[in-house]
Amino acid sequence: MTRIFQNLARRWSELSLALQFVVAGGFGLLVVMVIVGTWVTTQIRDGVTRNSAATTALYVDSVIAPLLPDLRKSEELSASVKQALDETLGQGALGKRLASFRLWRRDGTILYAKDSALTGRRFDLNDNLRSAFQGSVVAQFDTFDENEDKERAAGVPLLEIYNPVREPWSGEVVAVTEFYEVASDFKATLASALLSSWLVVAGTTLTAFLLLSGIVLRGSRIIDDQRGALRRQVSELQGLVTQNNALRHRVQRASRRATALNERYLRRIGADLHDGPAQLVALAALRMDSPVFTGDGHGSEGRSTEIAMIRKTLEDAMREIRGICTGLVLPQIETAAAADVLRLAVEEHERRTGTSVTLTMPRHLPEPGASEKISIYRFVQEGLNNAYRHGRGKDQAVRAGMKNGRLFVEVSDGGPGFDPARAEGLGLAGLRERVESIGGQFETLTGPKGTKLVIRLSVEEQA
Repeated sequence: MTRIFQNLARRWSELSLALQFVVAGGFGLLVVMVIVGTWVTTQIRDGVTRNSAATTALYVDSVIAPLLPDLRKSEELSASVKQALDETLGQGALGKRLASFRLWRRDGTILYAKDSALTGRRFDLNDNLRSAFQGSVVAQFDTFDENEDKERAAGVPLLEIYNPVREPWSGEVVAVTEFYEVASDFKATLASALLSSWLVVAGTTLTAFLLLSGIVLRGSRIIDDQRGALRRQVSELQGLVTQNNALRHRVQRASRRATALNERYLRRIGADLHDGPAQLVALAALRMDSPVFTGDGHGSEGRSTEIAMIRKTLEDAMREIRGICTGLVLPQIETAAAADVLRLAVEEHERRTGTSVTLTMPRHLPEPGASEKISIYRFVQEGLNNAYRHGRGKDQAVRAGMKNGRLFVEVSDGGPGFDPARAEGLGLAGLRERVESIGGQFETLTGPKGTKLVIRLSVEEQA
C-alpha cells in the first residue's frame, strides 16, 4: 500500500502545475459547486414552497374561516357546517384546487375531512401538526405520511399545507387545517427556479475555474520557460566547467611541454654554437699557431695564404652565428598587418635559401593579436624550413584565408613526405604547443606527394 501511494505521489509530482491545478482545482470547485448549489436550491425550494403555501393558506382561510363555529366551545361540527364545507370544497375553483382537506382539533381528532371516513378519527400529532398548533404555516411538496396513501396514489404533484386556525378576537390557535393543493403549476415553477439556480451556480463556478485556469496556465508556462532556461544555463555552465577543466589540464600539459622544449631549444642552440661557430673559431685559433706566424722559414706568400684561410674561417663562423640569431630574433611584427607578416616570412625564406614560394591570400585578412601574429610568423618560418630541408624546396606554397569564421594558414611542399608520429621534430612540436596554447588547432597532412601543415586560429580583430 505504501508503495502504491509513493508511485501515485511520484506520478503526481511529474505532472505540470497547470495539470495539477486542473485535476485538484477542478475536483475542489466541483465539490464546492455541489455544496453551494445544493444549499442554494434548498433555500429556493423552501422559500418558494413557504411563499406558495402562505398564499394558498391565506386564500383557503378566507373561504373556510367564516363557515366554522367557535371551535373552543364546539368539540364537533354540526351537520349544517359539514354540509357547507362539503359544498364549498366540492364545487368551484377551490374544489378543483384542493385534492384533500382535513380539520384537526388540538387533541389529534379530525373534526372534518373531505374523505368522510376519516371524520371523527383520532391520530397522534406529527411534527408538522405540532408546528402548526404553535402558530406556524407548514408546507411540504410531494411528501406523504403513513396515513396518506390516498394522496400518494393521486398521481399528481401535491403541495401539503398545515394552516393554523385562530380566534378572531384573541389570535389563539384553536384548530389546524391540513389540505393538499394540486401543484402542477407550482412544480413547473419550482423546477424552472431550481434549474436556473443550478445553471447560475454552474456557470459562475465554470467561469471562476476558467479564469483561475488561465492564470495558473500562464504562470505554469512562465515557470516552465524559466525552468527550461535554468536547465539550459546549468547545462551550459556544466559544459563551460568541463571545458575549463580540459583547458586547465591542457595548459598544464603545455606548460610542462614548453619547459621541456625550452630546455631542448637551449641544448640545440648550444649544440649549433659548439658544432658550428665554435669549431670554426677553434680552427682559426689553431691556424694562428701555424709556423707561418711563429717561424722565419716561410715567406710572405705563405703567410698571406694562411691569413686568407683564417679570415674565411672567421667569416663562416660569423655567418653561422648570424643564421642562428636570425632564427631566434623576431622582426618587428607586432604593428604589422597579418598579410605583411606572411609576406615578411616568405621573403625572408626566399632570400635566405634562394628558392621561390607561392603566396596565396585574400585581399583582406582580420587583424589578430600579437600572440597570433608571432605564432603565424613562426609557423610559416618553420614550415618553409622543413619544406626546404626535407622536401628539397619543391613546390613550396603558403596559403591563408578565412573558413567557418576562423583564420587558417597552410604551408605545403611537393617533397616525399614523412611519418608525423615519428619524425615531428623540435620545431614542429614547439609550434604545436604554441598554437594550441592560444586555443588554435595544428594539423599535419603528409604523404608521398607532399606535406601540408595547417593551423586554424579563432581571432578577434584588434581595433
